[in-house]
Amino acid sequence: MTTILITGSSGLIGSESAQFFHEKGFDIVGIDNDSRATFFGAGASTLPRRIELQSTLARYRHYNEDIRNVPFLESLFREIGPSLAGIIHTAAQPSHDWASRDPLTDFSVNAQGTVNLLEMTRLYAPSSVFIHCSTNKVYGDSPNRLPLVELPTRWEVDQSHHYAGVGIDTTMSIDQCLHSLFGVSKVAADIATQEYGRYFGLKTTTFRFGCLTGPGHAAAELHGFLAFLVRCTLFGRPYSIFGYKGKQVRDNLHSRDVAEAFWQVFQKPGVGKVYNLGGGVTSNCSVLEAIALTEKKTGRTLEVQVCDGARTGDHIWWVSDNRAFETDYPEWSVKRGIETCIDEILEHAGRKDTTVLEGVDLRSKTV
Repeated sequence: MTTILITGSSGLIGSESAQFFHEKGFDIVGIDNDSRATFFGAGASTLPRRIELQSTLARYRHYNEDIRNVPFLESLFREIGPSLAGIIHTAAQPSHDWASRDPLTDFSVNAQGTVNLLEMTRLYAPSSVFIHCSTNKVYGDSPNRLPLVELPTRWEVDQSHHYAGVGIDTTMSIDQCLHSLFGVSKVAADIATQEYGRYFGLKTTTFRFGCLTGPGHAAAELHGFLAFLVRCTLFGRPYSIFGYKGKQVRDNLHSRDVAEAFWQVFQKPGVGKVYNLGGGVTSNCSVLEAIALTEKKTGRTLEVQVCDGARTGDHIWWVSDNRAFETDYPEWSVKRGIETCIDEILEHAGRKDTTVLEGVDLRSKTV
C-alpha cells in the first residue's frame, strides 16, 4: 500500500503531513477546497500552500472537493482504496465563533464529513490506518472548573491537583458542560471515529489536540492564535484579547511534531485509540507571555485591545498530558517549543514578498 489520503491537505497539518509522508516515499492524494477562505476571509486562504505542494511534490495529486460530497468520495475510494496505507483527516470548520453563525454547515463539515470518510474507509479500505484530528474542545468548559490560581502573567492549576505538572488526560469528562456548537460537532466526529474502530475494527486513532501552530499556518483572528498574534506584531496590526485578562494558557504543538506523531501511529496502529496531544508541560504559554516574547523578538510593540467577554466554551488553562501517547510510542516527544515556533513563524512571514492578513494587503509594511 503506497498511498496516503489527506483531507484539508492545504492547511497547516495537512500540508505538513503531505510533505512528511511524501519524503517517506508515499504517493499523496489531497482533498481541499479552500473552505478556510470562506470561513475566515482571503487572509486565511490555503491556496498558496496548495500551489506550493503541487509545484514541489512530484507524487502529489490534488482534488478541489468537499468531504460532504459522497459520490465524489465513493468514486475516489473505489479507485485508490486498494493502495491506501492510510487516511489523515484534518479537514474541519475549526472556530467556536464561526460555528454559532452557521451551525448547519459546521455540523455537516465536522460531523457528517467525518462519518462519510469513515464509511468509505470501512467499505473500500478497511485495512488502512485512519487518523482523525479532534480537539481539546470536546471537553467543553470542564477545564475551567479546575482549581485555578491567578499568577502575574498566567493562570495555573493549583499545585495540589493531580493535573499539576503533567497536564490534562482523557479521563476528564466530556459530559455535563458547555461545549460551544463547534465543540459539539467535534465531539460527534471524535466519538464516531472511536466507534468505527471499536465496532467495525478499523485502525482508528483520534488525537485531541491543543493549539497547533507552525510557519505554514494561514492564521486568522478566529483561529490560529499564536501565528496570528505574531503576524499582528510584525506587521503593526491591532490584536484583541478575549477574556481572562490575557492570562489564559495554551499549549502549542508544532506541525512537524504532529506529522511525526502520525508516523508513529502508522508504524504501530491501534484500534479505537484516543489521545490528548499538545505542547504539554514543555511548550505552553499565556496570551500575555506570547505577546511579551514576540515583542522581544521583533523589537515592536503590539497594539492590544482587551475585551471583557470570553469566547463561549473557551478554556482558561489547557495543558495536554502527553504521557499516554508517549508510553505507547516512546520514540515520540515534543521537539519544538514555543520559541522555536515563534522564530519559524517570523522567518516565514518575513521572507514573503506579499503578506495578506485578514484580507488586508500589507505589502506597504516594512519587515
